[in-house]
Amino acid sequence: MSNVETKPDEVVCKPGGLPGPECAHQGRAPVEIITSRDVPLGGPRSMGVRRTLPQRQRSLIGPWCFVDHYGPDDVSITGGMDVAPHPHTGLQTVSWLFEGAIEHIDSGGNTGMVLPGELNLMTAGRGICHSEVSTDETTNLHGVQLWLALPDSTRRQEEREFEHFAPDLVDFDGGQMLVFLGDLWGTSSPVATHSPLLGAEIRLAPGATIDLPLDASFEHGVLVDSGDITVENVPVPVNALGYTGVGLTEMRISNRGDTDARFILIGGVPFGEEILMWWNFVGRTHEEIQQFRREWQDEGARFGEVEGYVGKGGPGQNADGLGRLPPPRLPHVRIKARKNPPPHVQCGPDDRGEQ
Repeated sequence: MSNVETKPDEVVCKPGGLPGPECAHQGRAPVEIITSRDVPLGGPRSMGVRRTLPQRQRSLIGPWCFVDHYGPDDVSITGGMDVAPHPHTGLQTVSWLFEGAIEHIDSGGNTGMVLPGELNLMTAGRGICHSEVSTDETTNLHGVQLWLALPDSTRRQEEREFEHFAPDLVDFDGGQMLVFLGDLWGTSSPVATHSPLLGAEIRLAPGATIDLPLDASFEHGVLVDSGDITVENVPVPVNALGYTGVGLTEMRISNRGDTDARFILIGGVPFGEEILMWWNFVGRTHEEIQQFRREWQDEGARFGEVEGYVGKGGPGQNADGLGRLPPPRLPHVRIKARKNPPPHVQCGPDDRGEQ
């Protein structure tokens, strides 16, 4: 997925901290609430997404640096997803659907159909471009799009990788889970990652509670898709992220409602490198971002070409008549650093949440 904001924020993520504005401590650990902001995804009717990462409150959870949540959207009203070829550097895109279908094509020669409950993982490395279009058969579109920052050791790799994995649905008392990356509760994904991390969809029945065993070296976030969810007895609203930081060996999550609930659990070892995010690029310096933008604008070889893209406007163009997304203008000033808070719950200007 592309970040199609016309004036995207510049984000530098590194240790050291800005406190978060809201948290609560009702259980064994405090929970920081990260609310979402609405962002248009482009197209003539601007399908909307709800973005929880990155923002000023927090920019990273482990290597997870971007979290978009969308739907359920009636595509007859929104127009669905129609993202023309666009570039990426220094990251992996994690596509995960609850409902609908999206066709993916990238410049590595990879094609794939994103389907509910199946992981599509694209690795940009030095550079890649891809398109994403919801299928004509899709009536409702509902899912998440996540990015993983690549460490410096692999972010310049030449390979344009694409992996598909359909995890088994695992039942437990009170619910089900799909572990698409990493390990959780005795279930593992075979997909190799560049940093220690976790990604899973978890469903809870009405009134159910689970105590999830966790890796204490990971920081974790719970993105609520539906239901009346509490994390360590702290209510986490639908469309928000509940963040717990490092050090937690077990997380209690409950569905207090009378309908089924669903959430995405992400986590990972705190990302120890400073990264800079702008538009669809993850780099390290302002000069790198300038170079990436220039090479995309000049249709350079770094990103390659997408072959076979058919958008809502016909072969080779999206509903706006674009065959590729143009880059936004860079800010007129040098991109400044934004510090990511340390991997602990932030409760206010003078409270680090480490009760």
